[in-house]
Amino acid sequence: MLCRLFCLIAAALGVASAAYAAESKGKTYDDPKAAQADPDFAVQGEYTGELRTDEGPHKVGVQVIALGGGKFHAVFYRGGLPGDGWDKEHKREGDGETKDGVTRFRGDRGSARIKQGVMTLSSDDGQDVAELKRVERKSPTLGKQPPQGAIVLFDGKNADEFPGGKLTEDGLLIQGVTSKRKFGDHTLHLEFRLPFMPEARDQGRGNSGCYEQGRYELQILDSFGLAGKNNECGGIYTIRDPDLNMCYPPLVWQTYDIDFTAAKYDASGKKTQNARITVRHNGVPVQPDVELPSGTPGGTMGEGAEKGPIHLQNHGNPVRFRNIWVVEK
Repeated sequence: MLCRLFCLIAAALGVASAAYAAESKGKTYDDPKAAQADPDFAVQGEYTGELRTDEGPHKVGVQVIALGGGKFHAVFYRGGLPGDGWDKEHKREGDGETKDGVTRFRGDRGSARIKQGVMTLSSDDGQDVAELKRVERKSPTLGKQPPQGAIVLFDGKNADEFPGGKLTEDGLLIQGVTSKRKFGDHTLHLEFRLPFMPEARDQGRGNSGCYEQGRYELQILDSFGLAGKNNECGGIYTIRDPDLNMCYPPLVWQTYDIDFTAAKYDASGKKTQNARITVRHNGVPVQPDVELPSGTPGGTMGEGAEKGPIHLQNHGNPVRFRNIWVVEK
């Protein structure tokens, strides 16, 4: 019964759109208040609730991605949202559109509609089977304070630790900076916010990156609702996909908590041990003690025995940062 209803909701969401993979840019919002001028901003996001079945209620989650002009792509997760109950196996995708203030997803066996922050799922006979509320999750490490002995790279006061760094009027660090300090083995806490770019696609949508030692890129990208690849949020660029796509919607603050062990070299300069990294994205492990066999493209320096900086890449999109600190080992 549950499987049948899951398929019903998948049908309600429709057929996946090839347009979602197209390249485009268009409107860009780097502040939540400004984004409210776009009606699609209030619709996009995460929805969760219980699906009523003959076997009892079952938790479900949906991520709705704005595509611009009142069009949307939706991903349905059985069990709940990623990191909050999804069974990591069953998901369906499809498209919808807003008309007369209601966003509708239609299929042969059912429908879904979003109005005033609530997604209602209906069966083919018109009976409502679920009401999912729009939620805004927060990382459990958001606002985490640096422990005693930590090196604070950015606390909103100035960009002194990043030569040439610039701040927004509200005290956020602008992308495209490299720390003046260099590090070996360390842990890093970083908070970032992706812009709302509903008409952009793929690598043109909220793109940046956090480079450990200026060598190894942990991708930063608006990959909300995507498959979770190495060139998406939580991925180690060209090396490894994240175990789970934990990317939140654009303009929601997110966290990376990184444990990094530098590569080892002998006296002759020959590498004897690869670097390793563990990453938690929004509190969820997505890269568990991963070996880094080489540096990644776009870094500020090649592999070597010397220490390296934290580099926050400028890829042409307004990605913002705050609360950055390092604990050296």
